[in-house]
Amino acid sequence: QVQLVESGGGSVQAGGSLRLSCAASGYTVSNYCMGWFRQAPGKEREEVALLNTVGSRNYADSVKGRFTISKDNAKNTLYLQMNSLKPEDTAVYYCAAGRTSYCRNADFDYWGPGTQVTVSS
Repeated sequence: QVQLVESGGGSVQAGGSLRLSCAASGYTVSNYCMGWFRQAPGKEREEVALLNTVGSRNYADSVKGRFTISKDNAKNTLYLQMNSLKPEDTAVYYCAAGRTSYCRNADFDYWGPGTQVTVSS
């Protein structure tokens, strides 16, 4: 059974940093595309960052240059380093896992419960 558990969320002032982690079990992070998504109150869920098995990364325009997605295969964990945080980054952040090595048009079959990130001005 695949399980994804996010951690590292919290409250921070604008300009601050947070690092989100997504620990996977029943799933090998090195074998598949994984990503981070977020959903703010009253808004649709949006893609934040994707990482495929050969290290190619895709970022939403709103986070380029500020967020970095990475994996630690030995720890079977996905990360999202978030720097220069802005109030508009406030959302619930979700880790998602696919069943393909590539990320383009990938379906994400597994989702974590989410972790809240709140950025105050």
